[in-house]
Amino acid sequence: MAEREEHGIEIEGGRETRTLKEPLLQKTPSRINTTSQIAIVGANVCPIESLDYEILENDLFKQDWRSRQKNEIFQYIVLKWTLALLIGLATGFVGFFNNLAVENLAGFKFLLTNNLMLKEKFYLAFATYASCNVVLAVIAATLCAYIAPSAAGSGIPEVKAYLNGIDAHSILAPSTLFVKIFGSIFGVAASFVVGKEGPMVHTGACIANLLGQGGSRKYHITWRWLRFFKNDRDRRDLITCGSAAGVAAAFRAPVGGVLFALEEAASWWRSALLWRTFFTTAVVAVVLRSCIEFCRSGKCGLFGQGGLIMFDINSASTTYSSADLLAVIFLGVIGGILGSLYNFFIDKVLRAYSIMNEKGPVFKIMLVIIISLLTSCCSYGLPWLLPCTPCPAYLEEDCPTVGRTGNFKNFQCPPNQYNDLASLFFNTNDDAIRNLLSLGTVKEFHLSTLFVFFVAIYFLGIITYGIAIPSGLFIPVILAGSSYGRLVGRLLGPLSNLDTGLFALLGAASFLGGTMRMTVSLCVILLELTNNLLMLPLVMLELLISKTVADCFNRGVYDQIVTLKGLPYMEAHAEPYMRNLVAGDVVSGPLISFNGVEKVSTIVHALKLTKHNGFPVINEPPFSEAPELSGLVLRSHLLVLLKGKKFTKQRVMTGLDIMRKFKAHDFSKSGLGKGLKFEDLDMNDEEMEMYVDLLPITNTSPYTVVETMSLAKAAILFRQLGLRHLLVVPKTPGRPPIVGILTRHDFMSEHVLGLPTYQSTQVDKG
Repeated sequence: MAEREEHGIEIEGGRETRTLKEPLLQKTPSRINTTSQIAIVGANVCPIESLDYEILENDLFKQDWRSRQKNEIFQYIVLKWTLALLIGLATGFVGFFNNLAVENLAGFKFLLTNNLMLKEKFYLAFATYASCNVVLAVIAATLCAYIAPSAAGSGIPEVKAYLNGIDAHSILAPSTLFVKIFGSIFGVAASFVVGKEGPMVHTGACIANLLGQGGSRKYHITWRWLRFFKNDRDRRDLITCGSAAGVAAAFRAPVGGVLFALEEAASWWRSALLWRTFFTTAVVAVVLRSCIEFCRSGKCGLFGQGGLIMFDINSASTTYSSADLLAVIFLGVIGGILGSLYNFFIDKVLRAYSIMNEKGPVFKIMLVIIISLLTSCCSYGLPWLLPCTPCPAYLEEDCPTVGRTGNFKNFQCPPNQYNDLASLFFNTNDDAIRNLLSLGTVKEFHLSTLFVFFVAIYFLGIITYGIAIPSGLFIPVILAGSSYGRLVGRLLGPLSNLDTGLFALLGAASFLGGTMRMTVSLCVILLELTNNLLMLPLVMLELLISKTVADCFNRGVYDQIVTLKGLPYMEAHAEPYMRNLVAGDVVSGPLISFNGVEKVSTIVHALKLTKHNGFPVINEPPFSEAPELSGLVLRSHLLVLLKGKKFTKQRVMTGLDIMRKFKAHDFSKSGLGKGLKFEDLDMNDEEMEMYVDLLPITNTSPYTVVETMSLAKAAILFRQLGLRHLLVVPKTPGRPPIVGILTRHDFMSEHVLGLPTYQSTQVDKG
């Protein structure tokens, strides 16, 4: 037996079984092999496979490992740290470039619109503003729809799935990296209620993958000296560093980036990876600090000190009483409820959008244009509904604000008055958050302003996520949470001593906890953003309360999206239904296995008829006294061996000849699906009748479990070891040496709950 890791129809040893169906795509008879990583934007079909994190101990690997000199081992270690350095440098510069581009594109758009409004050409100003937004949105959507559909959305669910062992097509490809960078720039500059912070995590992972595989042969960008990491284990570590670097570049939060990778992204962790991840994020922090200092000289156009959000509220008094704690608890409870409701609506919207996105790229772009026009109408039209406010007499800064940033937008107001809602809507998202978190501005934003802004951002964030542009969820959630927190702070002002800016911060924390269900990493990110360690107890309490409340209703937003996309993610814990089954209940048969010395035609026919990626190798007489399990051979290794055509006319072992012809690196995994395919084989009739020795490339120490082991225990073992195949052996002697193979699919609820064995256990219980 072996596996066919696809979504659609799976054939296990000649028996057809239903696998996980794509939740977001329309089920048509012609659709096969349905992928999931870009289901939200209606991608083309392609397979999903698992990654090989297991160390394959075959004869070639052992020979290579034993022959390594000390200088080669030292070179390998140095290259690991060098790659960590390069990932940090590249991600830091890309993060700075993103902010620089967004600030200048959005700044030009806002200045052009403001100049027209000062001349009282209000209709022309709206037409200009909406047109700029639509043009930027169409560019972002076109890049996503035609070049890299996998770049749409946040990217965090895809990175999380990859680090769990799921290799979905093109999620880390160079084309995805290109579209992620520029699509995010144009999407955020188009005033969509999205953030560039989530896409930065995906960007960092793509950069790490590109460096780890030595570039891209497709785009003629290759570095031979970096091709030491042609295996999934090392790439997994590098991509973990890249995801942490993305968070550090997005929020200027290096420690928060490390904790984000640990808490949310990575499925496997160890101390050596912690050191390299911390080093990578430290490099990002140094790069960003240097770039910001350079921009303070005025050489970055409209960028200035904006863009890289840093909400410095460390001057606030953080003494609090029992009444303040009650207010914090109230914020957390309501934030958890609203956060879980946010996730519920996201789920419904994504399912609705999939129907339109399935119709093709043109419909994706049309949907983006509709959302862009709706967003433009809200951000330009809603401020007209609220009255102007006289500028406070005690202010030291200009009022109305001169230029683009600031708390006091003139909009349509007469001199010495400002429109507070325009100060939030008619700004970049980063500046709007900075305005909400500003201290000492208790009365600058009316209650009606905060309420209208909260409702608008809450629902605009929901309907915007899922369209064909790179779109992060961090910023919409922070915007909604900080406006909600500031609103509660105004209402509880007579009862609390906390500043409304601090209430805004706590509101953002409650919303983040309610939607994303992270605690430690979000706490550190918020503290690094605000530069106020004294807020630690309140932020911790806020996150714990909101997460606990929200967990009563549904799961975190990223977990929901992973499920919606059909990615076969394995949790760290076993599901309750697994306790009623044993490993032997879920394996499929009959097995497709090979002899240690096998006929070429047998191997070719097995590869042609199945898409399995692993085959048991069983030695039989005369090569052994009785049938015995020699190990497991991978499909990719068989293709390389057959391509080399080291065959014999007699059925004899030729291990020494094969080890002289091949080296271990010949069987290394190529990046981005560039390895050999079955179609690359060219066999004549004479070669088909010859034999080949499989033992030199057979993993002689595969992980095995007895057939009576509970499925729950097997699932925990499978996940913790990062396996792709888990062999099931018989408990009693006198039987064939292997019962079957457990793959990721065999642990999925859609497969297990449909088994006759499971249904019979339920009947027995009834």
